[in-house]
Amino acid sequence: MTDAVKTPWHLWVVGVVSLLWNAVGAFDYVMTKIKDPGYLAAFSAEQQAWFAGFPLWANIGWALGVWGSMLGSILLLIRSRHAVTAFLISLVGLAISCIYQFGLHYSDLTRLFGNFPTIFTAIIWVILIALYLYARAQASRGVLR
Repeated sequence: MTDAVKTPWHLWVVGVVSLLWNAVGAFDYVMTKIKDPGYLAAFSAEQQAWFAGFPLWANIGWALGVWGSMLGSILLLIRSRHAVTAFLISLVGLAISCIYQFGLHYSDLTRLFGNFPTIFTAIIWVILIALYLYARAQASRGVLR
């Protein structure tokens, strides 16, 4: 049986680029969580303590954000409509993580890392919202099954 809707070329581009983008976040998450000395050497002891001090709920948010996006990218590449849900879960995780970092500890965050987290997190929001909307549009067009 053949697919009724042809896969558009841009799905492969978006899927591969998003997978590579999200793999960087997954790598960061894993290296931070396993406390890889080589990876963490780029951070001061106080910055490392910041990451280690996340409460469970903030860690859950971070994990949902990272792994939801990775799963969303993979599901997009295999043309699964569940990519929409995965990206939505990732958005929820990002929101939870942002509540901790920006809502509850913004002064510590900026003291330790400057403005970089604010700018980079804004970029993450834009990309993740775009991925969610893209997946939703492809699902509504019948490209994702």
